[in-house]
Amino acid sequence: MKIRDRYIAKTLLSYTLVVLIVWLIIYSFFNFLIEINVVGQESYTILSAIKYIILKMPEVTYTQASPLILLGCILGMGHLATTNQLLIFRISGASILKITGITLKNALIFVIVIIAIGEAIAPMSSNFAELGRSNALGNSAVSISQKGFWIRDGENFINVKNNIDGKLFNEITVIEVNSSNKIERVIKSKNAVFNGNSLDMSRTEIFSISDEGFFDNISLKESNSYNKKVSFDQDLIDSLERKPKDLTTWTIIKQIQFLSDNKLMSGVFEVELYKRLIKPVTLVAMILLAMLFIFGSTRDVTLGRKIFFGVALGLSFEMLSRITSAMSLSFDFNPLMSAILPSTLVMVIAIILLIQKSMS
Repeated sequence: MKIRDRYIAKTLLSYTLVVLIVWLIIYSFFNFLIEINVVGQESYTILSAIKYIILKMPEVTYTQASPLILLGCILGMGHLATTNQLLIFRISGASILKITGITLKNALIFVIVIIAIGEAIAPMSSNFAELGRSNALGNSAVSISQKGFWIRDGENFINVKNNIDGKLFNEITVIEVNSSNKIERVIKSKNAVFNGNSLDMSRTEIFSISDEGFFDNISLKESNSYNKKVSFDQDLIDSLERKPKDLTTWTIIKQIQFLSDNKLMSGVFEVELYKRLIKPVTLVAMILLAMLFIFGSTRDVTLGRKIFFGVALGLSFEMLSRITSAMSLSFDFNPLMSAILPSTLVMVIAIILLIQKSMS
């Protein structure tokens, strides 16, 4: 029995890896065609584009984990069915539910590994990719991170700890430097709203530094509001903004907490969080649907066509899940319910049908 389980696991792993490699090759090809349009600008070379594409691969693997594993399972189990190996397994005493359970177990193990890579490696590699690309193209951003950014505005340096949505900032520090390259003032604020040409800050602390003799004199002035004119525009801020799908799960949780504390809308972050939390459930539902096609009768429909229908149905279900998430934002549905209901409903129906097929 252990030999059979290891054989099924090996088959699923090999086909999933093949699908992953092919997927990344296709991604790299089309992404390279996009990047080739900006090659030659400033110091952005073909080598820079290749480096950017390679560093983005962990993120692609993480975000596309569900369809990748789904296709790997369908192709792997389809191979076993085509070569009549599944029939031999069933004759030897392995039920449909047993084989389905082995498939799900190996798929979920692969998902856990992918999620670990996505949470630990993908954010750092994507950050290096965007930072390298930004520097090579001569953008004025000094650094970019998931929490915020540093930017130079003339002789001033501005640090934003949290860039919420491109217009609302949290924890702002403005360092004003004079012509002698000495710090003249430091302005700190808890929150700021960017209106396109200035930062409207609230609860501001202004530290003024003056040179008097051998010592510098530092004075503090507090203000309920302060307006700081800037030279950059909304387009630059939008280029620094990280979408929810580009953030780690922990960062999303912190963003939701910050927005909730400030009585701001956090629906887009909640939808992304719940999508990630139920990703294993969604994957189980799609694989169960695929197993229905694999174990179906081949008298009326060929196995190849059933595999095609299984892939199409699985990808359609993935699209339906995204549409449901978008509808929850548009019509103010509960994000958790909109994320979990489709997967749960399909999974329950698939389990019932598999049980009936196993008993027939």
